[in-house]
Amino acid sequence: MSEERVYTEAEINERIAKELPGWELREGWLRRSYATPGFSHTLLLASTIGYIAEAAWHHPDLNLGYAKVTVKLQTH
Repeated sequence: MSEERVYTEAEINERIAKELPGWELREGWLRRSYATPGFSHTLLLASTIGYIAEAAWHHPDLNLGYAKVTVKLQTH
């Protein structure tokens, strides 16, 4: 049987860097920003993320800019 344990911040950051390129842990949120060519692409990406997130029963916070989408995930 494996035992549950709490990872250190350094261990978490190391694992994120290795397994989730482009993502970071900040203020308790797993975050990543995506650049887009413009607003219509931003809306399409946000809609796609929302569709997939709903199917997986995860509900990230999305912040939209003209050519940028930032995804924030936290356990619930």
